[in-house]
Amino acid sequence: MMSAMKTLFALFFFTILFTVSNAIPVSLEQRDVYVPPITCPTAYTVWNKGEVHNVTWDVSDPPAQITNKIGRIQLREGGLTTPLILADGFDILLGRIEVTVPWVITANDYQLVLFGDSGNFSPEFTINGSPL
Repeated sequence: MMSAMKTLFALFFFTILFTVSNAIPVSLEQRDVYVPPITCPTAYTVWNKGEVHNVTWDVSDPPAQITNKIGRIQLREGGLTTPLILADGFDILLGRIEVTVPWVITANDYQLVLFGDSGNFSPEFTINGSPL
């Protein structure tokens, strides 16, 4: 019985020691969240389904260390980001990527979301798709 208690105590002690040692913060290289503003499309942009357009963003002042340099562009409609991916896997420092305008219901409340470190939105613009 005493041997079992010693084993249980030792197991408990090492579990606590392991937990505490893993909780000690590790010094990591400091990185910055990069949110380059989208410059195109603008609020005056009108796209038509099936067209190919450039999406552009300002990369003139990136930080030295970016947390995530891999970009993705998704369509946002009526305040909600849709699962529709227009471009993915590109270097966020490119500043431009071509996308094909998807088939949508005509509306003027579309936005693009540029993901990398974070998501930032374009102004709302119009996509001419198909009427209901």
